[in-house]
Amino acid sequence: MEIPNPKGYNLITILGPTAGGKTAVAANLAFAIGGEVISGDSRQVYRGMDLGTGKDLHDYTVNGKQVPYHLIDIVDAGYQLNVYEYQQHFVEAFNDISGRGAFPILCGGSGMYIEAAIKGYKLIAVPENPELRGKLASLEMHELEEMLKSYKQLHNQTDTVNRKRLVRAIEIEEYYARVGEGEHSYPRLQNIIFGIAFPRHQQRERITQRLKQRLDEGMVDEVKSLLDKGIKPPELIYYGLEYKWITRFLMGEIGYHEMFAGLNTAIHQFGKRQMTWFRKMERSGIPIHWIDGNIPLEQKIEAILTLIGK
Repeated sequence: MEIPNPKGYNLITILGPTAGGKTAVAANLAFAIGGEVISGDSRQVYRGMDLGTGKDLHDYTVNGKQVPYHLIDIVDAGYQLNVYEYQQHFVEAFNDISGRGAFPILCGGSGMYIEAAIKGYKLIAVPENPELRGKLASLEMHELEEMLKSYKQLHNQTDTVNRKRLVRAIEIEEYYARVGEGEHSYPRLQNIIFGIAFPRHQQRERITQRLKQRLDEGMVDEVKSLLDKGIKPPELIYYGLEYKWITRFLMGEIGYHEMFAGLNTAIHQFGKRQMTWFRKMERSGIPIHWIDGNIPLEQKIEAILTLIGK
């Protein structure tokens, strides 16, 4: 069922910290308005990483019907998808959904990926330059900083935090200087953002409860299966959180109770970092309409429909 869209939005974004019930909101909203969901999660892109990334695929079945979703299970575990690649996949999904007359709904908790999608950051796949890196190897940090400042454009204000970032930033600026930044075709987004959040004490309880549930559902076996398929431990540890702590447990580095306690704490810290990112988005001028996670699902959907002008 399509609804009138008097405010002209062509994208709705549902975001929030982990364990907040975002997927169910996005899927039910998509069902209500004839939409399709685009995942805004940096790890749900990987096949075979289901419980650890919280894909919650059952949430996409609404009233017995399957709500289409995108950017889930698009690359194999072991690959390291970057923000540039994600942004390209987002544009393809957005254009595909819109081109078929459906309504795109972006849903996730990865702030950097969501911002790259909704703000259309001008990202370019800049190749490594071994010759330049060789020349930079002998320079001190302050010399690298001065060199970066000599370019008209700084790739990122945080690029001076360590040597690796500095070298990569210089590499990117040098590429721009030689090749140019090229054309940047990006869809014109008329986006409205909703956040789902619980009070802090409830958020903590939900995170711990969900961790216990996913361990009961076989999350350790999921990680073991990935290792058995030949994915090396460092490759899994790269994905962080569940895959880092459970891999360490399976490798015999830590015991089960240490794994659970460390992972539980890490996910709590991750949730706080997510909220910090979203607050930063608001301070930078991106409005987020926050919805109380405690209200019934139907009321959440109704609140969103009211604000978009149903």
